[in-house]
Amino acid sequence: MARRRLLGDAFWAGVFALPTEELEVVRHCTLTPDDLALVAAKRSPHNRLAYALLLLVLRHPGRALEAGEAPPAPMVAYVARQVDADPAALEVYRLRPQSRREHLAELMRRGGFRNFGRTEARVIGGWLNTVAGSRRTPAELATTLIEELRRRRILMPTPGVLEGLIQEARARAERVVHRALTDGIDAARLAALDGLLVATPDTGPSRLAWLRGASVSPAAANLHGLVERLRAVRALGIERSREAAVPPVAFDALAGEGLRMTAQHLRDLAQPRRGATLAAAVLRLEAELTDAALLMFDKLMGTLSRRAEQGTTEGAAGALRDAQVHLRLLARAGRAVIAAREGGTDAAEAVEQAVGWAPFLRAVAEVEDLARPEAVDMRADLVGRWPAIRRFAPALLEAFDFEGAAGTAGLRKALAVMREMDATDRRTLPDDAPTGFIRRAWRPFVIGTDGKPDRRAWEVCVLSELRDRLRAGDVWVRGSRRYRNFEDLLLPRPTFAALRAEGPLPVGVAEDIEAHLASRREALETAIAEVAALAGAGRLPDATLDEDGLRITPIRAETPPEARRFAADAYALLPRIRITDLLLEVDGWTSFSECFTHARSGRPAPDRAALLTAVLADGINLGLTRMAESCRGPTLRQLAWTHDWHVREECYAAALARLIEAHRALPLAAAWGNGTTSSSDGQFFRAGGRGEAVGDVNARHGNEPGVAFYTHISDQFGPFHTKVIAATASEAPHVLDGLLRHGTGLRFAEHYTDTGGATDQVFGLFALLGIRFAPRLRDLKDRRLYAFRGMAVPEAFSSMMGGTIDTEHLRAHWDEALRLAVSVGSGQVAASDVLRRLAAYPRQNGLAVALREIGRLERTLFTLDWLRSSDLRRRANAGLNKGEARNALTRAVFFHRLGELRDRSFENQAYRASGLNLLVAAIILWNTRYLQAVFDALRARGQVVTPDLVRHVAPLGWEHIGLTGDYVWAAEAQPIAGALRPLRDRPSLLAA
Repeated sequence: MARRRLLGDAFWAGVFALPTEELEVVRHCTLTPDDLALVAAKRSPHNRLAYALLLLVLRHPGRALEAGEAPPAPMVAYVARQVDADPAALEVYRLRPQSRREHLAELMRRGGFRNFGRTEARVIGGWLNTVAGSRRTPAELATTLIEELRRRRILMPTPGVLEGLIQEARARAERVVHRALTDGIDAARLAALDGLLVATPDTGPSRLAWLRGASVSPAAANLHGLVERLRAVRALGIERSREAAVPPVAFDALAGEGLRMTAQHLRDLAQPRRGATLAAAVLRLEAELTDAALLMFDKLMGTLSRRAEQGTTEGAAGALRDAQVHLRLLARAGRAVIAAREGGTDAAEAVEQAVGWAPFLRAVAEVEDLARPEAVDMRADLVGRWPAIRRFAPALLEAFDFEGAAGTAGLRKALAVMREMDATDRRTLPDDAPTGFIRRAWRPFVIGTDGKPDRRAWEVCVLSELRDRLRAGDVWVRGSRRYRNFEDLLLPRPTFAALRAEGPLPVGVAEDIEAHLASRREALETAIAEVAALAGAGRLPDATLDEDGLRITPIRAETPPEARRFAADAYALLPRIRITDLLLEVDGWTSFSECFTHARSGRPAPDRAALLTAVLADGINLGLTRMAESCRGPTLRQLAWTHDWHVREECYAAALARLIEAHRALPLAAAWGNGTTSSSDGQFFRAGGRGEAVGDVNARHGNEPGVAFYTHISDQFGPFHTKVIAATASEAPHVLDGLLRHGTGLRFAEHYTDTGGATDQVFGLFALLGIRFAPRLRDLKDRRLYAFRGMAVPEAFSSMMGGTIDTEHLRAHWDEALRLAVSVGSGQVAASDVLRRLAAYPRQNGLAVALREIGRLERTLFTLDWLRSSDLRRRANAGLNKGEARNALTRAVFFHRLGELRDRSFENQAYRASGLNLLVAAIILWNTRYLQAVFDALRARGQVVTPDLVRHVAPLGWEHIGLTGDYVWAAEAQPIAGALRPLRDRPSLLAA
């Protein structure tokens, strides 16, 4: 039976094609001096030209130039100039097939080229087997194989032979992975794994389905459910070390299959594939359940803390209202005492006469009670919630062994004491219960007047500290991915040392600390002197710095009336289109649907309509069930299968990158920016229905729970990255993620955020990575500036100075700062992971303090630039305005279910965010291409279309797009390739 094709004809046509674009022609068709000497041996111009072309085609794409094949004209012209021949001379050569065969044989002999035969197939197949373990998709393997054939100078065989090699290598690599995961697992444990696929009365469809179905809503009962599942997974006895025996990519793919496939399909798999798939799924489940349980503990403690804070605030306000009578009485008594002292009379008698002694004593007692620390500190209320904490704390402590840095030894001992007390049902604290870990703020609530700790307060303090230290990273859990050792996040020290020895490191600062400090000191001295001079002369642009402080005139974004009219006229000409037709048309331009490959085979989705329907269901927040009811064609089962196997975050990222690349290639995109600056901002979405339980409440957005979609947008309006973050989370740690992990060809030199995205540590990491950070900061006049020790600071800055840079600390931790930057820049770890942990570290952490010192210096330099450059302020303001304008489009697209997120899992919320961003990117691409057609039509009819008008027309309109109604995929109604839909006819606008 014929094998199913892995890659389409278009892919292979591109592999075997000769270069036509100028850059490709220059890259692949430039002859070396040795090549030119070899070609010069041929006397006639047509032989020189043909000989050179044969040589170049053998090298790239790596095949023989066929008889009668005409190379592209740009390639022929470029080569002809190098060999001093007329491009037309090639026609003479084509009439002599014997010369072609002789020249080809000579070139293969001289250049060491070989035809692909059995020997080559065996050797290259063995090499490909080793590669297939770490490169999963057919396109990746094909690209790698082709590059290796070219390197070895083996001419490429037919696409069918190449695909056969790839399929065989993938099959062998899978068998190797299966053996690596199952070797040494005895029959009893394999039987236990198979038992996961058996339906039982207790667990429902299957035990595997029960393991996968844990609720992540923060509740004590759900935490017990997670721990119960974790115990069941651990009882299977699959060693965690098996994961390290296979390449991470292969393990992720196999674990994903195991967690995605139904129990029936898993039962149909033969051994050892079934055992390996289940083993990988179990190991992944152990890590996911560990992370979910610890995150739920974090959320439960956070919820109790917020309620305690709210209760304390309300209680204090109520007590203060009740105490108003006593406070007024004390005020009268105080006045009487003052008058008695001034008049030389008895103070006690004055109080007796003014308010009465007994009322005075009662008022003092009442106010003393109100002034107790526990009356105004949420810790007292939190201790009162000890019974709620006890509902989940024992299960958590029994399930995990906590490890940590030396400074957490006391806390970890306290956890062991709590665990022992729970196991023995002990009611009182042992005399040697550790208290050294208790912070000063907690001590009045934990340590009694007798010097002994109160059990309830002590346990609440232990768990509160555990939450903080897990967040910081100086307490960790083995087997967790979210709460693992901070050291494991970074590049291994030997690897970093080897990279540094090879040099230079991929960082944006000098590797030598002395050179870095000298350059920054010089820049700071220059900037301070220049700003001081401008301030003294009253010439700071739109700003004033004097003895009264700093004042900056806000920048107002104003669009000229004629530009607004021009934009309205342009959009009035755009064709009306349904969202389904728009997606089909954009897919016809970019083939972005091919990025949604099958999780196992790597093939594109067989049913494009079903795939686009599933993507649309994510993007407009409709969901698969209601989408199946609203569209013609795909059933709910088809949509669910397509979404399960073809829709993943990496697929969304690849498809988005394709749209962004297509958009920035359009000439009109350059009117809005050059693609080197970007901005990012979070957009809040309410959580409703089942999603309400996992949302967080942020007071900035009211009292309703929700999450935020944090999106990066280029200066050309391309939304090149998005992610879901908690509504209560700081935006600052996530700023760099989008800049480093977007997967497009964009390279940014400057990035803008609002105040929420800026911290000193973010400034520091931006500087280490060589990207300029330019946030629009609120309350700039209240932010402290920093200088080097011994640096003279003008009087105008005295009120703004906050101290000096700790250069000695920077010298001591410079290597660690560089290692952090290389780890983040190389993709070893996400910037958000390290920044979130460093921000939560205790003050004594050396790397956190070093990054803060770097950031303070960079923020000072930025502030001085902000003061002296109105252009910088305008750029930042314009960049952020583009992101805010995009938010209006996302609200319009994400309109179903009242725009609320009703998904309980983070994974499904991420799909909603990615689907929405992909739809928005498709709309922006479609709008841009058709706006270009509108502008061309207006120019052709004599209307003035200036660059200044064009740059005010953002590709963010949606009034002409039908977002509601039946979702029908009319592929037959699409324009022919290369054509666009006709513009709407508005004679009054198109008239000269």
